[in-house]
Amino acid sequence: MDIPVYLVVGFLDAGKTNFINGCLEDGFARKDRTLLLCCEEGEEEYEKNALDNVTVVTVESQEALTCSFLKECEKKYQPKQVLIEYNGMWMLQPLFQDVLPANWVLYQVMTFVQAETFELYAKNMGQLMMEKITNADMLVFNRCTEELRAALRKRNLRMVNRRADIYLENDDGTSEDYLTGNECPFDLKQDVIDIPDDDYGVWYVDVMDKPERYDGKLVHMKLMVCHSKKYPGIECPGRFAMVCCANDITFYGLLAKGDELRKFNNRDWVEVTARMSVEKHAAYKGKGPVMNMVSVAPCDKPKEEVVSF
Repeated sequence: MDIPVYLVVGFLDAGKTNFINGCLEDGFARKDRTLLLCCEEGEEEYEKNALDNVTVVTVESQEALTCSFLKECEKKYQPKQVLIEYNGMWMLQPLFQDVLPANWVLYQVMTFVQAETFELYAKNMGQLMMEKITNADMLVFNRCTEELRAALRKRNLRMVNRRADIYLENDDGTSEDYLTGNECPFDLKQDVIDIPDDDYGVWYVDVMDKPERYDGKLVHMKLMVCHSKKYPGIECPGRFAMVCCANDITFYGLLAKGDELRKFNNRDWVEVTARMSVEKHAAYKGKGPVMNMVSVAPCDKPKEEVVSF
Protein backbone atom coordinates (compact mmCIF):
# COMPACT_ATOMS: atom_id res chain seq x y z
CA MET A 1 0.00 0.00 0.00
CA ASP A 2 1.31 3.43 -0.92
CA ILE A 3 1.94 5.82 1.96
CA PRO A 4 1.87 9.56 1.21
CA VAL A 5 4.84 11.52 2.55
CA TYR A 6 4.75 15.24 3.36
CA LEU A 7 8.23 16.69 3.71
CA VAL A 8 8.74 19.90 5.71
CA VAL A 9 12.21 21.39 5.22
CA GLY A 10 14.14 24.51 6.22
CA PHE A 11 16.80 25.74 8.60
CA LEU A 12 16.37 26.27 12.34
CA ASP A 13 13.82 28.91 13.36
CA ALA A 14 12.25 28.96 9.89
CA GLY A 15 8.74 28.09 11.08
CA LYS A 16 8.60 24.35 10.32
CA THR A 17 7.27 23.25 13.72
CA ASN A 18 4.59 25.94 13.81
CA PHE A 19 3.38 24.77 10.42
CA ILE A 20 3.34 21.14 11.53
CA ASN A 21 1.36 22.08 14.63
CA GLY A 22 -1.24 23.57 12.33
CA CYS A 23 -1.41 20.28 10.42
CA LEU A 24 -1.74 18.38 13.71
CA GLU A 25 -4.49 20.59 15.12
CA ASP A 26 -6.60 21.57 12.13
CA GLY A 27 -5.07 20.00 9.04
CA PHE A 28 -4.82 16.66 7.27
CA ALA A 29 -3.00 14.95 10.18
CA ARG A 30 -6.28 14.95 12.13
CA LYS A 31 -7.93 12.56 9.71
CA ASP A 32 -5.69 9.48 9.59
CA ARG A 33 -3.06 7.67 11.63
CA THR A 34 0.11 9.70 11.14
CA LEU A 35 3.80 9.03 11.67
CA LEU A 36 5.78 12.21 12.40
CA LEU A 37 9.53 11.86 11.96
CA CYS A 38 11.39 14.62 13.77
CA CYS A 39 14.91 15.08 12.38
CA GLU A 40 15.58 18.40 14.08
CA GLU A 41 14.73 19.76 17.52
CA GLY A 42 14.11 23.50 17.54
CA GLU A 43 12.78 25.96 20.09
CA GLU A 44 9.14 25.18 19.35
CA GLU A 45 7.44 21.98 20.53
CA TYR A 46 4.67 19.92 19.02
CA GLU A 47 1.21 20.61 20.39
CA LYS A 48 0.67 17.68 22.77
CA ASN A 49 -3.13 17.97 22.71
CA ALA A 50 -3.08 17.31 18.97
CA LEU A 51 -1.03 14.11 19.09
CA ASP A 52 -3.89 11.70 19.75
CA ASN A 53 -3.52 9.85 16.44
CA VAL A 54 0.10 10.86 15.77
CA THR A 55 3.24 8.88 16.63
CA VAL A 56 6.37 11.02 16.95
CA VAL A 57 9.71 9.32 16.26
CA THR A 58 12.95 11.27 16.72
CA VAL A 59 15.81 10.67 14.29
CA GLU A 60 19.10 11.63 15.92
CA SER A 61 21.36 11.65 12.86
CA GLN A 62 21.27 11.44 9.11
CA GLU A 63 23.06 8.09 9.28
CA ALA A 64 20.14 6.72 11.31
CA LEU A 65 17.64 7.70 8.63
CA THR A 66 17.78 4.61 6.44
CA CYS A 67 15.32 2.74 4.27
CA SER A 68 15.35 -0.25 6.64
CA PHE A 69 14.61 2.05 9.59
CA LEU A 70 11.61 3.51 7.79
CA LYS A 71 10.31 0.06 6.90
CA GLU A 72 10.57 -0.91 10.57
CA CYS A 73 8.55 2.19 11.48
CA GLU A 74 5.95 1.29 8.89
CA LYS A 75 5.60 -2.22 10.28
CA LYS A 76 5.47 -1.05 13.91
CA TYR A 77 3.17 1.99 13.61
CA GLN A 78 1.23 1.20 10.41
CA PRO A 79 0.78 4.85 9.42
CA LYS A 80 -1.68 6.02 6.78
CA GLN A 81 0.57 9.00 6.08
CA VAL A 82 3.97 10.35 7.10
CA LEU A 83 5.14 13.85 8.05
CA ILE A 84 8.89 14.47 8.09
CA GLU A 85 10.39 17.53 9.75
CA TYR A 86 13.72 17.39 7.96
CA ASN A 87 17.00 18.78 9.24
CA GLY A 88 17.98 21.84 7.22
CA MET A 89 21.66 20.86 7.33
CA TRP A 90 21.00 17.55 5.56
CA MET A 91 20.97 17.26 1.79
CA LEU A 92 17.73 16.08 0.21
CA GLN A 93 19.11 13.88 -2.55
CA PRO A 94 20.09 10.95 -0.28
CA LEU A 95 16.55 10.95 1.10
CA PHE A 96 15.03 10.89 -2.39
CA GLN A 97 17.42 8.36 -3.90
CA ASP A 98 18.26 5.90 -1.12
CA VAL A 99 16.09 6.36 1.96
CA LEU A 100 12.39 6.58 1.11
CA PRO A 101 10.90 3.09 0.57
CA ALA A 102 9.35 2.45 -2.82
CA ASN A 103 5.82 2.57 -1.43
CA TRP A 104 6.43 5.84 0.42
CA VAL A 105 5.21 8.34 -2.16
CA LEU A 106 6.46 11.91 -1.84
CA TYR A 107 3.30 14.00 -2.12
CA GLN A 108 4.57 17.47 -1.25
CA VAL A 109 7.78 19.27 -0.30
CA MET A 110 7.16 22.38 1.84
CA THR A 111 10.13 24.69 2.39
CA PHE A 112 10.20 27.36 5.09
CA VAL A 113 12.71 30.20 5.21
CA GLN A 114 13.22 32.99 7.72
CA ALA A 115 13.32 36.00 5.39
CA GLU A 116 15.89 38.01 7.34
CA THR A 117 18.46 35.19 7.24
CA PHE A 118 17.86 34.08 3.65
CA GLU A 119 20.66 36.09 2.04
CA LEU A 120 23.13 34.97 4.71
CA TYR A 121 22.33 31.29 4.20
CA ALA A 122 22.23 31.65 0.43
CA LYS A 123 25.69 33.22 0.46
CA ASN A 124 27.38 30.88 2.93
CA MET A 125 25.48 27.63 2.38
CA GLY A 126 24.23 28.14 -1.15
CA GLN A 127 23.92 24.51 -2.21
CA LEU A 128 22.03 23.53 0.95
CA MET A 129 19.68 26.49 0.67
CA MET A 130 19.04 26.34 -3.06
CA GLU A 131 18.40 22.59 -2.99
CA LYS A 132 15.58 23.20 -0.50
CA ILE A 133 14.12 25.89 -2.76
CA THR A 134 14.46 24.10 -6.10
CA ASN A 135 12.70 21.00 -4.76
CA ALA A 136 9.83 22.86 -3.07
CA ASP A 137 6.20 22.54 -4.08
CA MET A 138 5.35 25.25 -1.56
CA LEU A 139 7.83 27.92 -0.44
CA VAL A 140 7.13 30.21 2.52
CA PHE A 141 9.26 33.14 3.67
CA ASN A 142 8.47 34.03 7.30
CA ARG A 143 8.76 37.32 9.21
CA CYS A 144 8.86 39.55 6.16
CA THR A 145 9.15 43.31 6.45
CA GLU A 146 8.38 45.68 3.60
CA GLU A 147 12.09 45.89 2.79
CA LEU A 148 12.54 42.11 2.82
CA ARG A 149 9.51 41.60 0.58
CA ALA A 150 10.94 44.03 -1.96
CA ALA A 151 14.37 42.35 -1.82
CA LEU A 152 12.90 38.88 -2.30
CA ARG A 153 10.80 39.97 -5.25
CA LYS A 154 13.76 41.71 -6.82
CA ARG A 155 15.70 38.45 -6.60
CA ASN A 156 13.08 36.85 -8.87
CA LEU A 157 12.99 33.40 -7.29
CA ARG A 158 10.87 32.19 -10.19
CA MET A 159 14.11 31.59 -12.07
CA VAL A 160 15.04 29.00 -9.43
CA ASN A 161 11.68 27.26 -9.08
CA ARG A 162 8.91 27.95 -11.58
CA ARG A 163 6.37 25.47 -10.21
CA ALA A 164 6.23 26.25 -6.48
CA ASP A 165 3.55 28.30 -4.79
CA ILE A 166 5.51 31.06 -3.03
CA TYR A 167 4.16 33.04 -0.08
CA LEU A 168 5.49 35.91 1.99
CA GLU A 169 4.35 35.76 5.63
CA ASN A 170 4.48 39.20 7.23
CA ASP A 171 5.34 40.24 10.78
CA ASP A 172 1.69 41.06 11.47
CA GLY A 173 0.52 37.56 10.58
CA THR A 174 -0.84 38.42 7.13
CA SER A 175 0.31 36.63 4.00
CA GLU A 176 1.02 37.76 0.44
CA ASP A 177 1.53 35.87 -2.78
CA TYR A 178 5.10 36.27 -3.98
CA LEU A 179 3.90 37.18 -7.46
CA THR A 180 1.81 40.31 -7.88
CA GLY A 181 1.70 40.09 -11.66
CA ASN A 182 3.40 43.45 -12.07
CA GLU A 183 7.02 42.64 -11.27
CA CYS A 184 9.60 43.57 -13.87
CA PRO A 185 13.29 43.38 -13.01
CA PHE A 186 14.33 45.88 -15.69
CA ASP A 187 13.50 49.47 -16.65
CA LEU A 188 11.44 49.10 -19.81
CA LYS A 189 11.46 52.86 -20.43
CA GLN A 190 15.10 52.81 -21.56
CA ASP A 191 15.77 53.24 -25.28
CA VAL A 192 17.97 50.15 -25.05
CA ILE A 193 17.43 47.75 -22.14
CA ASP A 194 20.88 46.80 -20.92
CA ILE A 195 21.09 43.30 -19.40
CA PRO A 196 24.11 43.11 -17.03
CA ASP A 197 26.24 39.97 -17.25
CA ASP A 198 25.10 38.72 -13.84
CA ASP A 199 21.41 39.30 -14.60
CA TYR A 200 21.01 37.18 -17.72
CA GLY A 201 19.21 34.47 -15.72
CA VAL A 202 16.77 37.02 -14.35
CA TRP A 203 16.06 38.35 -17.83
CA TYR A 204 15.76 34.90 -19.39
CA VAL A 205 13.07 33.81 -16.95
CA ASP A 206 11.19 37.09 -17.34
CA VAL A 207 11.25 37.11 -21.15
CA MET A 208 10.18 33.47 -21.29
CA ASP A 209 7.32 34.07 -18.84
CA LYS A 210 6.19 37.37 -20.36
CA PRO A 211 7.58 37.68 -23.90
CA GLU A 212 4.96 40.28 -24.80
CA ARG A 213 6.51 42.61 -22.20
CA TYR A 214 9.61 42.94 -24.39
CA ASP A 215 7.92 42.85 -27.80
CA GLY A 216 9.47 45.62 -29.93
CA LYS A 217 12.07 46.55 -27.29
CA LEU A 218 15.79 46.86 -27.97
CA VAL A 219 18.01 44.81 -25.65
CA HIS A 220 21.78 44.71 -25.21
CA MET A 221 23.90 41.95 -23.61
CA LYS A 222 26.80 39.50 -23.92
CA LEU A 223 25.94 36.02 -25.17
CA MET A 224 27.59 32.78 -26.20
CA VAL A 225 26.97 31.74 -29.80
CA CYS A 226 25.07 28.51 -30.34
CA HIS A 227 24.05 27.16 -33.77
CA SER A 228 21.00 24.95 -33.44
CA LYS A 229 21.39 21.31 -34.49
CA LYS A 230 17.71 20.51 -34.16
CA TYR A 231 16.59 23.48 -36.25
CA PRO A 232 19.15 24.06 -39.05
CA GLY A 233 19.65 27.70 -39.91
CA ILE A 234 18.36 28.83 -36.54
CA GLU A 235 20.63 30.50 -34.01
CA CYS A 236 20.05 30.23 -30.26
CA PRO A 237 22.66 32.31 -28.40
CA GLY A 238 22.50 32.27 -24.62
CA ARG A 239 24.36 31.53 -21.40
CA PHE A 240 25.10 28.54 -19.23
CA ALA A 241 23.43 28.80 -15.83
CA MET A 242 23.81 26.94 -12.55
CA VAL A 243 20.45 26.47 -10.86
CA CYS A 244 21.54 24.55 -7.75
CA CYS A 245 25.07 23.16 -7.93
CA ALA A 246 27.89 22.43 -10.37
CA ASN A 247 26.14 19.23 -11.46
CA ASP A 248 23.07 21.18 -12.51
CA ILE A 249 24.37 23.45 -15.29
CA THR A 250 22.09 24.02 -18.30
CA PHE A 251 22.33 26.18 -21.41
CA TYR A 252 19.56 28.77 -21.64
CA GLY A 253 19.29 30.12 -25.15
CA LEU A 254 16.76 32.10 -27.19
CA LEU A 255 15.84 31.91 -30.84
CA ALA A 256 17.63 34.58 -32.84
CA LYS A 257 17.56 35.87 -36.41
CA GLY A 258 20.44 37.59 -38.20
CA ASP A 259 23.13 36.57 -40.66
CA GLU A 260 25.79 38.17 -38.48
CA LEU A 261 25.64 35.33 -35.96
CA ARG A 262 26.51 32.76 -38.61
CA LYS A 263 29.95 34.31 -38.98
CA PHE A 264 30.88 33.08 -35.50
CA ASN A 265 31.64 29.63 -34.15
CA ASN A 266 29.83 27.82 -31.38
CA ARG A 267 30.90 29.10 -27.94
CA ASP A 268 32.25 32.39 -29.30
CA TRP A 269 31.33 35.35 -27.10
CA VAL A 270 29.52 38.22 -28.78
CA GLU A 271 28.03 41.52 -27.69
CA VAL A 272 24.62 41.96 -29.27
CA THR A 273 21.88 44.51 -29.63
CA ALA A 274 18.60 43.00 -30.76
CA ARG A 275 14.99 44.00 -31.23
CA MET A 276 12.65 41.56 -29.52
CA SER A 277 9.57 40.07 -31.13
CA VAL A 278 7.06 37.38 -30.23
CA GLU A 279 6.74 34.71 -32.90
CA LYS A 280 5.40 31.23 -33.40
CA HIS A 281 8.03 28.51 -33.71
CA ALA A 282 8.20 24.75 -33.26
CA ALA A 283 10.97 25.16 -30.67
CA TYR A 284 8.47 26.91 -28.42
CA LYS A 285 5.54 24.68 -29.33
CA GLY A 286 3.70 27.91 -29.89
CA LYS A 287 4.74 31.53 -29.54
CA GLY A 288 7.89 32.72 -27.80
CA PRO A 289 10.55 35.45 -27.74
CA VAL A 290 12.81 35.98 -30.75
CA MET A 291 15.92 38.17 -30.88
CA ASN A 292 16.22 40.04 -34.19
CA MET A 293 19.85 41.08 -34.40
CA VAL A 294 20.62 44.75 -34.95
CA SER A 295 24.34 44.50 -34.23
CA VAL A 296 26.75 41.71 -33.34
CA ALA A 297 30.41 42.11 -32.39
CA PRO A 298 33.05 39.84 -30.83
CA CYS A 299 33.79 40.54 -27.17
CA ASP A 300 35.65 39.25 -24.14
CA LYS A 301 33.85 36.66 -22.08
CA PRO A 302 32.17 37.85 -18.86
CA LYS A 303 34.03 37.62 -15.58
CA GLU A 304 31.71 34.74 -14.64
CA GLU A 305 30.88 32.59 -17.65
CA VAL A 306 28.20 30.63 -15.79
CA VAL A 307 25.20 32.53 -14.44
CA SER A 308 24.36 31.68 -10.83
CA PHE A 309 20.75 31.84 -9.73
